[in-house]
Parts: sequence; structure tokens; C-alpha cells
Amino acid sequence: MGSVRKASAWLGLVDEGDDERYYDEEYTDYTEGPESSEWVTDPRVRVAAVSAEEQGQRIATVTPDGFRDARGIGELFREGVPVIVNLTAMESADAKRVVDFAAGLTFGLRGSIERVATRVFLLTPADYRVVDGAAGSRSADGFFNQS
Repeated sequence: MGSVRKASAWLGLVDEGDDERYYDEEYTDYTEGPESSEWVTDPRVRVAAVSAEEQGQRIATVTPDGFRDARGIGELFREGVPVIVNLTAMESADAKRVVDFAAGLTFGLRGSIERVATRVFLLTPADYRVVDGAAGSRSADGFFNQS
């Protein structure tokens, strides 16, 4: 119950038991089909995800809450999926443990780890190459040549 609603109930303007006005039983059954755990608004997204998985063109993004989520990172990486690990929501001690785990994981599987931003890391398997998009690597006759 929101604070405005509580104040209104305290003043006697509304009944306190009116909180069930938004509850509808037909929306409580979330187990309609086998794909009920995936919620997608656009069916094209599901088709694109299946196609990318079949072609091996997937990149996983993981935002762990604690160190126990490191196992999921390791399982994705062992499958050959590049993983972006966002540690901004974690405490610094647990974040350091996850980075140490990721560094050992990439070393053991001959991959690489790269810092993308503050507390965001990219883990790439051995058969992937990260291309640096620095301005100096573009050709001299490119679009931004102002000479």
C-alpha cells in the first residue's frame, strides 16, 4: 500500500481492504506452456535467438549478484560463448573474487579477458578475436579524413 493510500485510509477516505482491486485470478497462472519461463513480447526475438544459437553466434551478458553466480559464467564460457560480465551491482570483495575466477577460467581454457568499462569485463574463448575500434586503426582515406 502506497503512502498516499495509507494516508487516505487513515483519514477514512478509502477502505483499507481495497488493495485487492488489481488482483485477477486469470493472470496468476503462468504455466501455460513449456516456454513459460521465457517472456518475449516480439516473436521475431525468439526466432533470432534460436538462429543465433544454431549458428554459434551468441554473446552472453551476466550481471552476478554474488560469487555463487560465477558457476553460470564458467558454464557459458566452457560452451564457447563470449561472456560480458557486469560487476557494477556487486560489492568490491565479491567482484574481485569473480574477476579472479574469470581470469583463471580464461587462462585454463586459453581464452582472454578484457576490461570493457569500469567493473565490466569481456571473456572471449580461444577461437574469438576482439578487434580494437580505435581511430588510428582506420584507413587514411576513410570517411573522417579531413585533409
